Amino acid sequence: MKLPVRSPTTKEWLEADGLGGFASGTVAGVRTRRYHALLLVATTPPTGRMVLVNGFDAWVTTPEGTFALSSQRYLPGVTHPDGLLRIATFDAEPWPRWTFRLEDGTVVEQEIFVRPGERAVVVAWRLSAPVAGVTLDVRPLLSGRDHHALHHENPHFRFDAAVSDERVEWRPYHGVPGIVARSNARYVHRPVWYRSFQYEAERARGLDFTEDLAAPGIFTWDLSSGEAVWILTTTGDAIDASPAKQCAVCAARSWRTAERARREAPSRLDRSARAYIVRRGGGKTVVAGYPWFTDWGRDTFIAIRGLCLATGRLDDARDILVHWAGTVSEGMLPNRFPDAGEHPEYNAVDASLWFIVAVHDFLEAANRQRCPAASADRNLLRSAVDAILDGYTRGTRYGIRCEADGLLASGEPGVQLTWMDAKVDGRVVTPRIGKPVEVQALWLNALRIGGAFSKQRLPLFRAGSRAFRSRFWNDASGHLHDVVDVNHQAGTVDASFRPNQVLAVGGLPFPVLRGVRARRVIDAVEARLLTRMGLRTLAPDDPAYVPQYEGGVRERDAAYHQGTAWPWLMGPFAEAWVRVRGGTPAAKREARKRFLAPLLRQLDRSGLGHISEIADGDPPFTPRGCPFQAWSVGEALRLDLTVLAE
Repeated sequence: MKLPVRSPTTKEWLEADGLGGFASGTVAGVRTRRYHALLLVATTPPTGRMVLVNGFDAWVTTPEGTFALSSQRYLPGVTHPDGLLRIATFDAEPWPRWTFRLEDGTVVEQEIFVRPGERAVVVAWRLSAPVAGVTLDVRPLLSGRDHHALHHENPHFRFDAAVSDERVEWRPYHGVPGIVARSNARYVHRPVWYRSFQYEAERARGLDFTEDLAAPGIFTWDLSSGEAVWILTTTGDAIDASPAKQCAVCAARSWRTAERARREAPSRLDRSARAYIVRRGGGKTVVAGYPWFTDWGRDTFIAIRGLCLATGRLDDARDILVHWAGTVSEGMLPNRFPDAGEHPEYNAVDASLWFIVAVHDFLEAANRQRCPAASADRNLLRSAVDAILDGYTRGTRYGIRCEADGLLASGEPGVQLTWMDAKVDGRVVTPRIGKPVEVQALWLNALRIGGAFSKQRLPLFRAGSRAFRSRFWNDASGHLHDVVDVNHQAGTVDASFRPNQVLAVGGLPFPVLRGVRARRVIDAVEARLLTRMGLRTLAPDDPAYVPQYEGGVRERDAAYHQGTAWPWLMGPFAEAWVRVRGGTPAAKREARKRFLAPLLRQLDRSGLGHISEIADGDPPFTPRGCPFQAWSVGEALRLDLTVLAE
């Protein structure tokens, strides 16, 4: 798959290392985010992320002159040098590869790939045809900062380089991992500061957007003699720690061969799914999105159904669920693990319920495939399910409790517990205190799933189901209320038209609403919320609707769930759409064409090979937020491989 180089700074590539770290950038090579980096590592996988090598400047000298292969953006809006003008082609598969065509006809190929499981990235250059007298010079740009921060010139940066054979090491700051470069190049130490890089994506998001980087020296290769290889890692990791160190060229060739084999997959989306499955301690988890999210409980359990179960990665699913099962506290699973520290945050009402759904789907898939691990872990997972249901039934944090009608109440002022969790200046934008509709659908599914283990849960399930059908239906408008018993006031309702009601019909193992009412809900959602990028979070005719997700932090957070479209919601919607049409092959084919195909076209639009976190609610539905989002990819895979499979 080759892309023409048009609007190249809006198209981004990602190479994830399976530990929470990654390399990323734009097709043009111009860094537009603080997160675009060549060597970004997770010091406490998958958190503690640090940017060590931000990028590089590169230029080729031939008998006809010197030509840049790189481009940087500097204040005040100046792009220099002009390497992006020489990009002839870019190919994202199986990893980022560029072809540069120089003015004298010389063609240079460049590739970047990460070896999963290690903090290491390989960059290689070669001539497409032999040309005498061609050299390549590369100057690395370093920082050694937290990945959310920005770096500025200061007297504390240590430029010193330890040079030995193919190895060059820098230790920029105390307490920051050392940076190791291994190459078949000649290194010349020539320290200098590069000042005032300008990051356009950060500027558009209303954040600080300038940075200074340290450039310690220059690597020079004779390209006419063969491939130029540059391996970047951290002190003591990967090739640097090997007792029998391979030469850089040998290591790159070996890794390249192994990676080509490892990346074979039935589809691009299936291959991209691997980027989100990462190590945490002795287990595994799911990174919610790149470049700034870590692992979130809700996102993990929604995404795992597509990333792991639909793709047959049952061992990964097992490792993830078993790891998270050990984090139950007072009947709750964490909402997220923070970037720093080991104390998880328990502030989500739905994350624990999504876990139960994921456990159900895992055990069903394991039984179908006769997976022996499922039997060994069944009791552990069942214990976690029971602990959650017991905790929710008795009552736990933030007013989460089962009430007399069998439905689940939750919420306190100032706390956002549902997936609509934006907060602006201390104000929760969509508080949804009371009994939110999708939480009830999840709760009733969890009770029914738990009822397979403990029959005494089934009477509560039946009572809650009756209450749901009688209390949530808005007959005048033909849809479900978004929240009942608002702010814990009995009988009050929030009738805002939102997509959460879809989960009562699709997206979960057991639909809560069926028949004519289910069809009316889905028809209404299709008419008022559907976009080619997913479902809007609020109907456009609502006075609070926000059509574009843009501006500074306050403006964007205020729009996050007030009209912004979310691709992950296409999963439950398309499943419900097919379900209310009888689940026929014809309905599946139509849904694939109308709902899945537009999502898959996004694989070439923003985060290459992936689907973005969100999009504007109004045309042209510009992708926004994280360009690489786990549950967006996961739900598209679940649709493709299970829901819409004939």
